[in-house]
Amino acid sequence: MPASKRDQLLATAERLFYEQGFHATGIDRIVAAAGVVRMTLYNHFASKEALVAAVLQARHARFVASLEAATASAPPGEVTEALVDAHGRWLERYSQQGCIMAKAMGEFAEHNAELHALAATAKADLLARLEAALTRDGLNREDGLARQLFVVLEGSNTAVALLGARTALPDTREVIDALLAAARSHQP
Repeated sequence: MPASKRDQLLATAERLFYEQGFHATGIDRIVAAAGVVRMTLYNHFASKEALVAAVLQARHARFVASLEAATASAPPGEVTEALVDAHGRWLERYSQQGCIMAKAMGEFAEHNAELHALAATAKADLLARLEAALTRDGLNREDGLARQLFVVLEGSNTAVALLGARTALPDTREVIDALLAAARSHQP
């Protein structure tokens, strides 16, 4: 089944925003690459900002779905590792040049508080999911472990872009495993 014009615009805009940046990618470039006319875009999105918001929301929804699929069937004690592995697979498949949410936060910090907040909320959601995974694994959340894991995963976003997935992801997992082992050794 062919993609709807809206889906086609979202996919094209996401690719171009990711590759070229949000501000550097104009509406004319998006509609040309999507093979639609400008009016088609505006029939689906009231503005470029609305398109950016839809792209960020759709991408985050796909990311969350991948995390949920990985953690839903993980047994207690293995939920956090399942989330970390799913994050790595996402980076390998969709984010080898860094995180689109971090890019959005950088580009919109001074220009659009709503879009910046949308991307920041997606980041906060990952932290909350780490906290939930640790809870399911029976690990104490009081010691900042979720924040530490979050910092490592966020660092892997950049490390994959710089070092490549083959190097960065095993290193990420090694650091995560060390943090989790230390936390488990402190459990009563």
